[in-house]
Amino acid sequence: MRERRTLSTDSWKAAVFLGFFLLFPGLARAADLAYDFSAAKEAYAEGDAAALAQYSRKLKGTPLEPYADFWRLGMNLQDNEAVEAFLDKHEGSLLAESLRKEWLKSVAKSGDWQTFYVQYPEVVNPDTELVCDWIQARKSLGQKDAIDDALPLWPTPKERPKSCEPLFGALMDDGSIAEKDVWARIRMILDSGDITLARKINRFLPDDRAMKEKSLLSAYENPYRYLKRENPPHSRAQKEIAIFAVTRIARADPVEARTFWSNIESRFDEGDRNYVQGKIAFQAALKHMPEAIQWFNSAGKLDDAELAWKARAALRVGDWAAVSSSIASMSADQQNGETWRYWKARSLKEQGKLPEANAILADLSHRRDYYGQLALDELGTVFTLPPDAYKATDPEIEEVKHSPGIERSLLLYSLGLRFDATREWIWAIRGFDDKQLLAAAELAKRRGLYDRAINTAEKTVKLYDFDLRFLAPYRDIMHEQTVQLGLDEAWVYGLIRQESRFVTGAKSGTGASGLMQLMPATARWVASKMGLRNFRHALVNQIETNISLGTYYLKHVLTVLDNQPVLASAAYNAGPSKARQWIGPAPMEGAIYIETIPYGETRDYVKKVMSNTEYYATVFGQGSASLKDRLGVIGKVSYGNDP
Repeated sequence: MRERRTLSTDSWKAAVFLGFFLLFPGLARAADLAYDFSAAKEAYAEGDAAALAQYSRKLKGTPLEPYADFWRLGMNLQDNEAVEAFLDKHEGSLLAESLRKEWLKSVAKSGDWQTFYVQYPEVVNPDTELVCDWIQARKSLGQKDAIDDALPLWPTPKERPKSCEPLFGALMDDGSIAEKDVWARIRMILDSGDITLARKINRFLPDDRAMKEKSLLSAYENPYRYLKRENPPHSRAQKEIAIFAVTRIARADPVEARTFWSNIESRFDEGDRNYVQGKIAFQAALKHMPEAIQWFNSAGKLDDAELAWKARAALRVGDWAAVSSSIASMSADQQNGETWRYWKARSLKEQGKLPEANAILADLSHRRDYYGQLALDELGTVFTLPPDAYKATDPEIEEVKHSPGIERSLLLYSLGLRFDATREWIWAIRGFDDKQLLAAAELAKRRGLYDRAINTAEKTVKLYDFDLRFLAPYRDIMHEQTVQLGLDEAWVYGLIRQESRFVTGAKSGTGASGLMQLMPATARWVASKMGLRNFRHALVNQIETNISLGTYYLKHVLTVLDNQPVLASAAYNAGPSKARQWIGPAPMEGAIYIETIPYGETRDYVKKVMSNTEYYATVFGQGSASLKDRLGVIGKVSYGNDP
């Protein structure tokens, strides 16, 4: 009896799919191939050369043999000749890109900068570690000005790879990175809350001018106590810790932060005062505090994030002049994004400047997204789908199907190896034109890979197929359920499209499962309410069960939020209590409620759900209600019970 390794990922038990035999007749049994692939992959991850050799032999002669060669070479990157032979044989493939990256990192560690210099330009998507190695290679080969390319990598709140550290050291030695630049980065890092990295960067400073780690940890653990006990700050290090403590308090209580700040602000220069006041106002705006705009006005120069929330605070109180001035102060890049172009147009319109407003709206209306739909509404134009949808032909689909990357991806999907399959698919389509993308999307739809179909169809820029962008699988089940519960079918589909892209086994990092991404506690609560006997969480991935539980919960949320889909969408992502918390004291239009959701993920989610809903309603022939009408006016709701 063959020995079985315990697999932590891509379980072989999920590998038996009939489509495998249709796609690749004559190969080993699907379950065995899936198992051997996963076992070889895990052996590589564990550095077990003997097990890798054992399972790699079983992949020989199959379309997955290149993976076995890739893993084998990954454990012997010093064999330059074998690596280069693999790269030549599999040029342009995902595996070639991945191996070249790992090989070049090994080459850099060995100091073979000439080989690195020759091979690096072949990398398609270099990561930061390789970028720093590339700069080091050029520097080592005599390009003295190469070191300057490392300067833009310094100002970040994120940790940089070790390969960047010698470059930063050289830039400090020649004065290109000065002490003020170290302090600027420390402030960015502390603002992000990464105390560990802040301590690491602090060590770049001279000992007599660096922050005392004990004091920094004290401010991190209890900023209130720290500010009460510490003497007024004098040195730069003491001032940075005090600023850190005040801004930490502001996250919980901006009013309390202002009180603490008022006791010590006289010891700081104008730049520091503006910085702290801007951070406090920013936190106040996130909490929808009415004082936020006034506090922003007293802060002096604001950064883009603060200006965005100043504009949002102004939207909530209907101060369109403040919306305009906030947008005008943003960087050109932020001003030119669709969000602030739309709200600039709205502010101009509200102030009676119709020609300027309509010019912006007309340009935005060509976008096929949330703001494009809202722009159409403002112009009084009925939303419709393009009449000239392109349908891929069977020969086009066949040609795409037999491209090596797509063929390998389909095999991996048929084996239940979704992670590797998706990576192959994304890589394979990266250079496709619109016709090829739509052919690949149609192929994915036919294989039941609805997420790939949608994501691939969305990439086209001139040719469109909205039936592929807005697939509606399982409609017989869904229609029956939505009619029974009195739910808008288009809205439910819009939400599922955003939740899972119709992947039945989808699972989030937080544990949500299935088409409608139900959390375990929510699923149990709904099952109890529905009177389902012998319910167990494994049932959540069954299509009918997931739709039944998810739509029941969605109906509950919609009901307790007074049948307002915008609120219910926000609640489905962030919870009903949060959705209620974000409602203002006076009614506001739905677009303003959405724009001022403090959680960026939820804000983007609700925009996409409601935009999807408009598309599905049109695809389903449900009429032409405008998106603005769908968003409605958000007002106070009754308080129901949350699960």
